[in-house]
Order: sequence, then C-alpha cells, then structure tokens
Amino acid sequence: MAALGRSSVYYNFFRSSVRVLFNGFKPTLRKRSRWTNVLTSGVASVAVGGGLCAVPFKQVDNLSYDSLIKRAASLATDSSNSFLSQTTLALIEAVTEYAKAVYTLVSLQQRYLEALGKLTRAEEDAVWQAIIGQRARVSDTKEECRRLESIWSTAVTLCETAAEAAYVSGAEHACVMAKTNIQVAQSQVEEVQRTSLDADKKLAETKVMEVERMAQHAASLQSSDNEEDVPEAYLRED
Repeated sequence: MAALGRSSVYYNFFRSSVRVLFNGFKPTLRKRSRWTNVLTSGVASVAVGGGLCAVPFKQVDNLSYDSLIKRAASLATDSSNSFLSQTTLALIEAVTEYAKAVYTLVSLQQRYLEALGKLTRAEEDAVWQAIIGQRARVSDTKEECRRLESIWSTAVTLCETAAEAAYVSGAEHACVMAKTNIQVAQSQVEEVQRTSLDADKKLAETKVMEVERMAQHAASLQSSDNEEDVPEAYLRED
C-alpha cells in the first residue's frame, strides 16, 4: 500500500510537470506531438518503477533481408537436425532388433544340429516350425531396416543441404551444428551396422555347418540302410 501511494504521488507529480511544461512552452504541432510521446513514455517508465502494473511497451526491430534469411536458415537446420535425429534412433533400434533375430535363429539352428538324429518325429517338426517362424521374423526385420535406411539417407541429404544453405547465408553456427549432427549420426549408424554384419556372418557360417551336418546325417542313414539290406551270409566271417 505504501508503494502504491508513492507511485500515485510520482504519477501526479509528473502529470503536473507535463502540464506546466505545455503551459510554459508553445511548440508547433509536430514538436508538441514529439514532446507528448517523450514525456508520456517517461511518465510510464517512472510509474512502472514506482510499482504500478502497466503493459510493457514492445519495440519492433526493423530486420533486414539478410537477418531474415539467417533466421530462416537456422530454422531449416533445426528441423533437418530433428528429422535426422529421429530417423537415426529408429534405424538403430531396427538394426538392433534384426541382429537379435538373427542370433536367435542361429541358436535354434545350432541346437537342432546338435540334436540331429536324437529327436523324435514330433520334436523335429516342432523345432523346424520354430526355425521357420524365426526366419520369417529375420526377413521382416531386415525389410524394415532397408525401409528406414532409405529414410535415414534422405534425412542425411536434407541435413547436408540445410547446412550448405546456412553457410552461404552467413549462419555459420547453424552450419557447424548441422555438420556435427551428421557426423554423430553416421558414426552411430556405422557402429550398429557392424553388429548387423557380424550377425549375418554368424548366420552364414551356421548355414554352411547345417549343410555339412545334414549331408553327413543323410550319408549315415544311407549307410545304415545299406547294411540292413546286406544278407547275413555276407556279414559272417569265413
């Protein structure tokens, strides 16, 4: 309440001062308008300083075309950086899921090969159903990786274009940020892709092992059948 009272006193004092100034001086219409603006602004400033609630004055900057272009280039780099960040995260997750699916398939195939010839017909069918289902999952996740890789490549190209636009418009900071984000994204994707390549390599090795073990198993079954077909007389020693 005391502050409000002091503010009222300040405001009345300056209002009186303005009245005295205008009564003492008789400027032209243009000068009077200018003095009115100046004094009114001064009174509003003091009133705010005294504690009164007032709507702040907003000054509009006169921006040049260069400033507007720089701001637009910065906005373009911000948007492209966000696009690149989201697609990078999505691609990393998809490639990680693909690698997990491949290693699960490798594990199933290895277990089947280890138990080859020891499983019943029903157990063997169940294992093969699991292997077939996992192969379908591997195929689906690989297709998803290809789709996201295409989007990610587009995001990288867009970010590079935005960085170039920022550079030529004079927004050096936005250009540096965009190029840094590109390098980080490429590094992260390359790292997760190495994991995917290792999984593919392990799957290829397991396929080779599967062919060899299946061939050996087939040869063993054929040899056993041939021994059963040989007459007992040929098996006895002379």
